Amino acid sequence: MNRKLLFSKLRKNETGKNLTARVGTRAIVLLILVFQLTARESYPATYPGVTLQGDTIKRTIPYTLPWDDMPVDLSFLYEKEKPAGKHGFLKVNGDRFVFEDGTVAKFWGTNFNSGANFPTHDYSEKTARRLAKTGVNMVRFHQLDAEWSTPNIFQYTKGLNMTNTMNLDPASMDHLDYLIYCLKQQGIYVYMDLLTYRRFRSGDSLEAAEALTDAAKPYSSFNKRLIDLQKKFNYDLWTHINPYTGLAYKDDPAIALVEVTNENDLFTQNVTLEPYRSELEAMYREWAVARKIKIGKEKVAFNQTDENQRDFYVEITRRYYNEMMKHMRETGVKIPIAGTNWSRGSAHLSAQLAGDFTDSHAYWYSWQWEADHKKFLNESMTGSADNMLPGLAFNRVSGKPFFVSEWDDPWPNEWRAESSLLLAAAGALQAWGGFCIHTYRYSTDEKVDMIGKPITSDAIGGVYYRGGVFDTFNDPAKFGLFYHAALMFRRGDITPSDKTAYVRLDNTGISPDIKALQLSTEKQRIEMFFPGMTHMEGIEVSPEETLVDLAKGEVISGNKQLYRNLKTKTGWIDTPATKAVYGFLGKEGILNLADLNIRVKSDFATVAISSLTEDPINQSVNMLLTAVGRADNTNSSYNEDHTVQLDVGNGPVQVEVIEAAIEIKTNRTKLKVLAINPQGFTIGQIPSEYVDGAFRFEIGKNYPSMYYLIQDY
Repeated sequence: MNRKLLFSKLRKNETGKNLTARVGTRAIVLLILVFQLTARESYPATYPGVTLQGDTIKRTIPYTLPWDDMPVDLSFLYEKEKPAGKHGFLKVNGDRFVFEDGTVAKFWGTNFNSGANFPTHDYSEKTARRLAKTGVNMVRFHQLDAEWSTPNIFQYTKGLNMTNTMNLDPASMDHLDYLIYCLKQQGIYVYMDLLTYRRFRSGDSLEAAEALTDAAKPYSSFNKRLIDLQKKFNYDLWTHINPYTGLAYKDDPAIALVEVTNENDLFTQNVTLEPYRSELEAMYREWAVARKIKIGKEKVAFNQTDENQRDFYVEITRRYYNEMMKHMRETGVKIPIAGTNWSRGSAHLSAQLAGDFTDSHAYWYSWQWEADHKKFLNESMTGSADNMLPGLAFNRVSGKPFFVSEWDDPWPNEWRAESSLLLAAAGALQAWGGFCIHTYRYSTDEKVDMIGKPITSDAIGGVYYRGGVFDTFNDPAKFGLFYHAALMFRRGDITPSDKTAYVRLDNTGISPDIKALQLSTEKQRIEMFFPGMTHMEGIEVSPEETLVDLAKGEVISGNKQLYRNLKTKTGWIDTPATKAVYGFLGKEGILNLADLNIRVKSDFATVAISSLTEDPINQSVNMLLTAVGRADNTNSSYNEDHTVQLDVGNGPVQVEVIEAAIEIKTNRTKLKVLAINPQGFTIGQIPSEYVDGAFRFEIGKNYPSMYYLIQDY
């Protein structure tokens, strides 16, 4: 669909002195750069205010988001949702999350990883207020049990050699308790992780304890002793009384969701360690005899699954989930429980039906070692039919709510400013229950002024990218757009699709990589269903049927609110209360949305406008405009195709100045545009004018910034 038109009404801003001044300024910059290039053998990645990217000169400004505050405060929009839990416990009603009083629940959130779950009291207070200002209303506590973390739930400080993992550390629990209290006061709910990275010890009375890896995967899903240890941990956690709320965790409605185990499965995680392998073989043979299935006398190889093993895995997995869920219910846990948070195919997905809801994870990244360096993915999600959305949609099963407890498009991918709004928009169209980005932080260092500051590098679980790469709390390209993502998702700016396509699956291990899911999540609602299940009105399709013309390379939602073009790598969101354009917009000319014309001059950007009142944009007296594209550290440097990082750089964070001409059709006659700096100060009023009932202005020239408030006098 062609969204271009001739933006002739803005020609006044493109001619005469304004154009001459701009060309003159750029000419001076070019001369300076030519001098610098001839005077030096090599050109550094970043000069103050100017970066060289290919043959294009781009301006940058320092824009480090404070760790303890945000430039704009939107918490006033969510005051009626405080404190968390005011609507009662979260329940499941069909395919929706609903509170006890009937309020439909929608969550936009983040993960706290490892040490970030145990902050000081002062940090908890400031961070809870900061999250509320952006519209976050869910925090998933992830890696509470990670041995490499300091603190973790078993040990607040390093030093003592722990011999078992059967006791919760009092100091750790005090910090976790106060964090929950602070989040609750700000209207922020908790998604509780249970078994994630726990390293069982010899004192836990386990065989081959030293050889068990994180969470004892996958043995923890069938070994009785490991299951008993999980039950003890769960009981101790859920019955623990938080002195700041006066409630046991099981009795606190601010704790809204929980999963049995994180990324744990028999379908892809091989069973080789003795005596656990022999234990599983004995269970398998007993299962086969009961079903009159013949198995040879030779040792069973569980690393190559056949049809019988697959069916056995489904049953064992369901049995594990049911046992853990039953124990939690007997303990007094009232909230929805999921099994795990990914599926490795349709067989594994069918096992997830034991839970109250399904959950999944998705990432847009990869790292590969080449010679003495690692190469990372630096591609646009907007230009891909196979980004995060198809894999997520595969895990939405008819009749059950769906939640995304981890997603990320991590730094240093320079196109990651696409991700926050794209996922929020598609998820809202699909009526999914919520999202939590991975992650907010791994630690609680203060005064961090750069993206991706590493904590312990390779030491964290032996994975070199943890820590800095996934920290998003001060990343303008992702967290900087959370204002609009939260509004779209929580406020209901995007209308859920009224049409549903049901994809027929079975237990044969169908892969999530199916044609039916390519681009379709941005067209209409998509749900999976299995034999014997019933579903509401809609069409049924096979996994290999296509719902979108992939050759055409574009998709528009049935409600006309979402559009994406793979060939131009652009997209837009068009609702009465939030409008956005994103991708490689510089070559697209004028984009025409309802009551908004916009021409983005920067080659790559996301520009979003949201009303901060109950009125639509064309009537609102208070709006937030965010314009962001590339964001990186000062002096960071890469190879030519930006796939190898040569220097991580240093603070402050630099954002590219986005230039755009904007025209809003409005009935308001006294609007002004204020540029806002990272500390929330107004740094200047952007020149504007009214012509023929339209409010016009340009960003990126005068008082360049990332955030702009459009308000009535």
